[in-house]
Amino acid sequence: MKQPSFTIGIEEEYQIIDPVTRELKSYITEMLKADSAILREIKPELHQSMVEVGTQVCHTPAEARAEIVRLRGMVMDLAAKNGLVIAAAGTHPFSKWMDQEITPLDRYVGVKEDLQDLAQRLLIFGTHVHIGIEDREFLIDAMNVCRYFLPHVLALSTSSPFWFGRNTGLKSYRSIVFRNFPRTGIPRTMESWNDFESLVNLSVKTNSIPNASKIWWDVRPSWSYPTLEFRICDICTRVDEAVCIGAIFQAICFKLWKLRRDNLTFRQYSVHFIEENKWRAIRYGLEGKLIDLGKGEEFPARDLIRELIEWFLDDVLDELGSRKEVEYAYKILNEGTSADRQLATWRETGNLHDVVDRLVAETAEGVR
Repeated sequence: MKQPSFTIGIEEEYQIIDPVTRELKSYITEMLKADSAILREIKPELHQSMVEVGTQVCHTPAEARAEIVRLRGMVMDLAAKNGLVIAAAGTHPFSKWMDQEITPLDRYVGVKEDLQDLAQRLLIFGTHVHIGIEDREFLIDAMNVCRYFLPHVLALSTSSPFWFGRNTGLKSYRSIVFRNFPRTGIPRTMESWNDFESLVNLSVKTNSIPNASKIWWDVRPSWSYPTLEFRICDICTRVDEAVCIGAIFQAICFKLWKLRRDNLTFRQYSVHFIEENKWRAIRYGLEGKLIDLGKGEEFPARDLIRELIEWFLDDVLDELGSRKEVEYAYKILNEGTSADRQLATWRETGNLHDVVDRLVAETAEGVR
């Protein structure tokens, strides 16, 4: 059984912010006037106030970190040309989707036509992590098994407690907005690559989708690359948080491969209870409880995340050289997520402008 590459690629979606009003600012069309070298590294999104970047293929979390620092710096420089700044959070604290301009490209006009208000409402920002797995059968096996851990990692990444200027009471409101889209959520188990391919082919044949890129599960085989793509997380505000999330997903895939190589595996659980854990991560983040599906009991989310790191992943971290990056999760467990920090600022000052200022400052930590 040939070992996959387990490369890492991280995509991030940033908010473009007017530092005076703290509102989102339509600016992507100005960025697209940059030189061709930069255009290869930035992508427009549906709304003109969003910009997406993706790292090069990285072999270690340390390489991914250097790439994220480079890309955030590049986008900050582009925004600064017009006196703007960027922020990384799953939702903007108060800007409204009805006020945002749609990027005037055929692709996004088509998305708006297809999904109507659901597309317009999609003013949310995520982190997508690609892990290189060239063996298609193992990729499906890993997708089936890793679903159990998705709520654990979502709880670490929550960064969207506000929507329309209100405290939603949730730690990841982005997840609720995205849930309205079709073909989202935790996928069912797949029997094999052929099972997945059959699903895609029938969906295309019935004009449900043009290709597999329109399947937006929380984890999916990438349409464009030989990777398993994790899409469940809010965008991480700090660079160190994004690298930590990427390192955890890499370590989970590597551990599952070692088990499979030795004719072992981890149990697969039903979508029903994984979705229950996902809801708890959305609602409470690190402050709630998750269900240990093997024991059939509730435990504090922090305990199960520590168990993931110390019991399940610990023996592969030195081999991957990612112990430092994965163990950054302890700092998040001790000090809270971006959502917790945003809420703390709002409770302290009562001013969402201060929340935006904090997001802008933390997005630049380690970059500037």
